Amino acid sequence: MHSRVMGLDIGEKRIGVALSDPLSIIASALTVIERTTDQAAVKQIIALARENEVERIVVGMPRSLDGSRGKQAHAVQSFIDTLKGQTKLPIVTWDERLSTVAAERTMLEVGMKRDKRKKRRDSLAAAFILQGYLDRKKT
Repeated sequence: MHSRVMGLDIGEKRIGVALSDPLSIIASALTVIERTTDQAAVKQIIALARENEVERIVVGMPRSLDGSRGKQAHAVQSFIDTLKGQTKLPIVTWDERLSTVAAERTMLEVGMKRDKRKKRRDSLAAAFILQGYLDRKKT
């Protein structure tokens, strides 16, 4: 049974979206959703999940370097609660510490221009979150 997994990097202004391959081995950046309202963003996420036959959603949970949950983590949890109210798909959280840093470093290494980096950072961070989850599930 093949199943795709969706990864989300939820920010205040944008939500990065990543998608696994059908074998749930490799995560790829998919798109960025502009977060105008939570309801509108949730609708887009659910539409993308349906369109791509997603069976699980992994959401990056921001934590402080000491592992505690701060203000941003509570905002992400609130968004997850809204999402859970609109879908029956299982939603799991994944520690996202340093995913944005890793995404930025990768884009710098490949020489991506600053304006393009800003547009791609969120979806690439979502791919790092999802890849971490997929790698852990394999072991």
